[in-house]
Amino acid sequence: MAGTNNAELNRDGTLPPGPVVVLVDPQMGENIGAAARAMLNCGLQDLRLVRPRDGWPNARAQAMSSGALDRMPEVRVYETTADAVADCHFVAATTARPREQVKEVHTPRTIVPVLSERIAAGNRVAILFGAERTGLENDDIALSRAVITVPLNPGFSSLNLAQAVLTVSYEWRMQCVGVCPAELHRGDSLPVPHHLLEEFLCRLEGELDTHHFFRTPEMRPAMVRNIRNMFTRADLTDQEVRTLHGIVTALTGGKKSKSGY
Repeated sequence: MAGTNNAELNRDGTLPPGPVVVLVDPQMGENIGAAARAMLNCGLQDLRLVRPRDGWPNARAQAMSSGALDRMPEVRVYETTADAVADCHFVAATTARPREQVKEVHTPRTIVPVLSERIAAGNRVAILFGAERTGLENDDIALSRAVITVPLNPGFSSLNLAQAVLTVSYEWRMQCVGVCPAELHRGDSLPVPHHLLEEFLCRLEGELDTHHFFRTPEMRPAMVRNIRNMFTRADLTDQEVRTLHGIVTALTGGKKSKSGY
């Protein structure tokens, strides 16, 4: 999905500050750019790099970011992971493999409340992501207070770097902004008032009677209820009901209803 809405981006100024994302030994500029794009999609903007293989700045990262790097603060580059998180109060490390170190183990979903609580207390928090081929080294994980593991297929749990960043960033976004309920987009049309829906249903029933749709009088009440339920459940707009009137008019040879449809 493409497209950037600068007005929407600006709204994120009201969100709480997010975690710092630290990419350790990233190999491909394309993955850095895709990770930056994933971050900004979810309202995160503090990206730090440790020893990027192909150097920084990186033209391929810039291209792959789809403009995200232009809208984010300047990316900072460090020689060591310890330097990259020196100003952070809480660090979580992502890993797909069990480690011998004693750490709290979280999923992306369960780590977010921990990070949110720390940030609310004035802490700066960071999430470490390792190199594409090897992930984080034990010495990097030793810097963390907790580890994050995505519960994927145990027979094939490898994630692309940008996918990993997006997975964690998305959970942050959802828990910060809340999960929005399903919403029906009606454009400029309003929900049809009940009296206009009733007018259409009465017209439809009359036409069905005229064309002998109801085979027996005994069946008619139940069939009418079923037909009415279909239309009331649809939550129609006024424009949609006018269209249905037009359909009935066309099917009945141009005979309009009393209301002029």
